[in-house]
Amino acid sequence: MRFGILGPLRVGGGESTVTAGRDRIVLAMLLLRAGRLVPVDELVDAVWEDRPPATARAQLQTCVSRLRRRFAELGLAPELIVTDPAGYGVRTAPNDLDTEVFARGVEAARALVVAGRLGEARTGFRAALALWRGPTLAGIPSRSVRRRAEALDEQRLTALEECVDVELRLGQAAELVEELAESVDRHPLRERLRGQLMLALSSVGRQADALAVYREGRRIYADELGIEPGVELQELHQRVLAGDLALAGRPAGPAGAVRSLPRAIGDFVGRQETVARLVKEVEAGARIQLIDGMAGSGKTTLAVHVATALADDYPDAQLYIDLHGYSERTPLTPAAAVATLLRQLGVPAERVPTSQDDRLALWRSELAGRRAILVLDNAATADQVTPLLPNGSHCLILITSRRRLVGVDEGRPSSLPVLDSDEAVELLGRVVGVKRVAAEPEAAIEVVRRCGHLPLAIRLAGARLAHRPRWRIADLAERLSTRPDRLAEFEAGERSVGRAFALSYAQVSPAAQRAFRLLGLHPGVRFDNPVVAALTGQPLPEAQDLLDELVDANLVEETGSGRYRLHDLVREYARTLVAEPEWAGERRDAIEGLLDHHLHVATAIARRRELSSSFTLALLPDPARPDLVLPVVEQGRGWFDDNLAALTALVRLAEAEGFPRHCWQLARASWYAQFESGHLDELIETHAVGLRAAEQLGDEVAVAMILNYLASAHYRLGRFAESNRLMEMALDGYRRLGLQSDVRNTLGNLGNSYVANGDYRRGREYLEASAALARQMQEQVSLANTLNNLSVTLLYWGRYDEALDMCRRHLSLARELGDPRQIGNALGHLGMIRHRLGDAEPARRLLRSALRLKRQAGARFGEGEVLNEIGTMERAAGRPERAADLHRAALVAMTEVGDRIAQCGSRNLLARAILEQGDAASALDLHRRVLADASRLGARYEKARALEGIARCVRDTDPTTARAHLGQALALFRQIESPDQHEAERLLTELG
Repeated sequence: MRFGILGPLRVGGGESTVTAGRDRIVLAMLLLRAGRLVPVDELVDAVWEDRPPATARAQLQTCVSRLRRRFAELGLAPELIVTDPAGYGVRTAPNDLDTEVFARGVEAARALVVAGRLGEARTGFRAALALWRGPTLAGIPSRSVRRRAEALDEQRLTALEECVDVELRLGQAAELVEELAESVDRHPLRERLRGQLMLALSSVGRQADALAVYREGRRIYADELGIEPGVELQELHQRVLAGDLALAGRPAGPAGAVRSLPRAIGDFVGRQETVARLVKEVEAGARIQLIDGMAGSGKTTLAVHVATALADDYPDAQLYIDLHGYSERTPLTPAAAVATLLRQLGVPAERVPTSQDDRLALWRSELAGRRAILVLDNAATADQVTPLLPNGSHCLILITSRRRLVGVDEGRPSSLPVLDSDEAVELLGRVVGVKRVAAEPEAAIEVVRRCGHLPLAIRLAGARLAHRPRWRIADLAERLSTRPDRLAEFEAGERSVGRAFALSYAQVSPAAQRAFRLLGLHPGVRFDNPVVAALTGQPLPEAQDLLDELVDANLVEETGSGRYRLHDLVREYARTLVAEPEWAGERRDAIEGLLDHHLHVATAIARRRELSSSFTLALLPDPARPDLVLPVVEQGRGWFDDNLAALTALVRLAEAEGFPRHCWQLARASWYAQFESGHLDELIETHAVGLRAAEQLGDEVAVAMILNYLASAHYRLGRFAESNRLMEMALDGYRRLGLQSDVRNTLGNLGNSYVANGDYRRGREYLEASAALARQMQEQVSLANTLNNLSVTLLYWGRYDEALDMCRRHLSLARELGDPRQIGNALGHLGMIRHRLGDAEPARRLLRSALRLKRQAGARFGEGEVLNEIGTMERAAGRPERAADLHRAALVAMTEVGDRIAQCGSRNLLARAILEQGDAASALDLHRRVLADASRLGARYEKARALEGIARCVRDTDPTTARAHLGQALALFRQIESPDQHEAERLLTELG
C-alpha cells in the first residue's frame, strides 16, 4: 500500500510521511476522499478553519506543488495528484490506500458470516483490523480532518464488534476479555462493546465482574446522558443475573444446544432403505430433504427418526415446527412460523419484529454459523417453506408434506409409500407383542391390510389389542372388517384409516365417546381441560377423567401439562361422527358452550388489559360456568397467545353455525390481543366476519363498534383511506344512535388517522370536534388524550406557538388528573416543541423527564418518540454516533409495538445520523428502504423525508439525482403543509 491513513499519515509504502503541517492537512483531506475531487473551499476551511487569509488559494497551490515534489522523492508519480477547476484529488489503485483494503476485507468477512463460515470470517476481520496503526490520521488536528477521521474510527469499532460477535460464537471468550476491557475503557458509552464484555466475562464464569461492568455503564449513562442503558443491554443484564449465559461464549455443543425435536418413537420399524438413502444423501451434501406421502404414512415419524440419528452432527440446534398445512387451522404463514422458531432459539417475544421480512432476517442471522437440524412438518406448499430455509450449507432441513413440493430449490424428494406387509406386521408385533403375532400370522396380515398398512392406523388398532389380552388378533381382524367406513377420503383400496379409528372409539366408555365426538367441533389444534368441560357440560374433574381415558386409548395426545391435541386424521374422524344427524341436539348445545366459554374468558382478560377503553366491550351476563372461566382468566395474556388462532376459527364457527351474537362479541373481545401482538391479518378477518354478524342481527351499536375496531388494523398497516372510510361509517352510526361518547372517541380516531397521513388541517378539525364533545360531557381523561393529540398535530404542522399553548393546557390537565402517562406525554411534546423553538437546554431537561416517566409506564411508543428527539438533538450538537445509538433504540421500540410508519421515521433519522458519521453508502441504503416502505404504506411525510435523505447522500456525487429527489420531497412537504419544506427549499437553492 502506498498510502496509509489508518493511524499516522504514511506515504510511499513505508514509514515515510509528509512533515509540513498544512501539506499534511491537504493530503489527509484528499486521501479521505480518494478518487474524488475535493473542492478548494473545503480544503481552505480544513487548513485555516475560521480565519483564512486573502492569499489562501495561492498558498493552497503551493501546498499541492510541495506534495507533488515529495511524491517524486518517494518514488510516486506526481500526477497522482489531480488538479481541476473544481478542486484537487488523489488517484489511487485498488490496493494503494489502506482504508479501501480495510473496507473490502470487512465486506468479505461479513459475507463469510452470512455463509456460516465463521472461522474464515474471523480471519478476515482480524486481517482487516490489523491494518490499523492507531486513530485515523493521528496528529492532524484540523476539525475537518478529525470529523471525517472519526467516521473511519467508527467503522473500525463496528468491524471490531462484528469480529467479536464471531469470536464469541466460536467459543473464544477467554481470549477476548482483555481486549474488550481496554476497548470499553476507551469507548465507555458504546453499549454493544459493553455488552460483549459482559457476555465474555459471564461465559468464563466471571458473572460478578460482568454485573460490575453493567453497573459502571449505567452510572456513566446516567451521569453523562441522563438516560438508562438501552433495552438490549438491560436484557443482557437480566440474563447475567439469571445465570443463563454461562455457556454463551464457549464452543457450541450438546450442553448449550437447543433441543426442540419431539421424542423419537422407540418402536420405529421398516423404512430401512429410505433411512439409509436419506443419511447417505445428507452426508454427500444434500441439505434439504422433502418427504411426502399420504396422511398417516409416518412422514413425521421418519423425519424425527432421521433427525435424531443425525443429531450429533448438528450439535447447535435441533428445531421442529408443525406448519399445519393440512389441519383445521389455517396453515401457518412464514411470519408466524419463523416467530415460533425464533422463540425456540431463545429470542424473547418482545424482540421478534412485526414484519415478515425483518423476522426472516433475524432468523437467518440467528442461524448463521450454527450447525442445526430443522424439521418443517406438515407443509402446505413450497411458498410456505421456502422463506424459512436458512442460508449456507451448515443446516439440515427435513420437510414433510402430503403433497410433493416441486418448487423447493435444492430439495431431494422422497415419496413415502405405506409400509409393505412384512414391515406392517413387524410394527403390529412391536405394539401388541411378537408372540401374539407369531401365533396368528394370517390374522395379523389381515389386520394390517385392513389398516391400509398405514403406521398410524396400525398403532391405534394395535393399542386396543395390547390392552385386551383376552382378544385374539382374529377378533380384531373381524371387527375391522365389519365396522362401517367413516373416512372415505382416506381410502386405500378397500382399506380405510377410519376403520382403525372406529375400533378405538368403540372401546372407550359412552361418556368418553361423547367427549371425543364433541372435540371434533373445536377448531383449534390444542386445547385444555376447561374446553372439554365446556363442550360436554361436565364438571372439571369429570372432564379430566374423560381426557385421561381418551389419552390411554391413543385418541387424544397429551402435549404438555394440561394441554392436549388431536391428530388431524383423528380430528377428521371426530368431526365425521359429530356431524351425524343423531347428534344434532348435543352438537348445538356443545357449540354454544364452547363459544360462551371462550367469549367470557376473552372478555374478562380484555377488560383487564384495555383499561380506559374497556367500556366499549360487550356487556355480558354472568358466565354459566364460572368454575371454568375464573381460573383461566388468571392466565392473562398467555391465554390469548395460546388461543389466538383458535379464536379466529371460533369466530368463523359462530358465523357458520348461526350464533351471530357470539360471533361479533368474540371478534371484539379478541381485538386487543390481536392488535397488541401485531396479528393484524387475523384482526381484519375476525372483525369482517363479526361485522356481517352484527349486520345480520340489525344491531346498529355492534355494527358501529366493529367498524371502528376494524379500522384500527388498517390504520396500523398504513391503509388510511380504508381506515377513514370505516371510521366515517362508524361515526354516522354513532351519531344516528345519539351515542355521544362513541362519537367523541371516533372523531378523535379519525383526527389521528388524518394526522398520521399528513393531513394536519383536517386532522385538527376532527380533534377539535372531539375535544369540544369531551368538554361538554366533562370527560376529562378523554379531553387529556385529545389535547395530547392536538399538541402533536400542531407540532408536526410547524405551528409551534399554538402547539406550546396546547401542550401547556394538556400538562395542566394531566397534573390535575395525576396520570403519569399523560404527564409523560405532555413533557415529551413540550420538550420537542422547545427544541424546535431553539430552547435546547430546557428541551433536553423536559425530554429526559419524559423518558423516565415513559419507561416507568412501559410506554414503548412514547419512549421511542422521545429517544428519536434526543437523538436529533445529539446529531445537531455534533455527536452523530450517540444519535445513531438513540435512533436504533427508538427503532427497537417502534418495532416492538408494530407501528410501521414510526419505524420508517426512526430509520430516516438513523440514516441521517449515519450520514453525519461519513457513511453515505449505508445511509443511502437505509433511506431507500424507507422510501420503498413509506410508498407502500402511503406515508407521505416519511416518504418525503426519505427522498430528502437520498438527496443529501448523493448531492456531492450526483447533483442531478439529488435535485430530482429534492424536488419530489418538496412537492410532498408542500402538499401536507409540513415545515420541513423550508429546509428542502434551502437545499435546492444550494444545489443551484
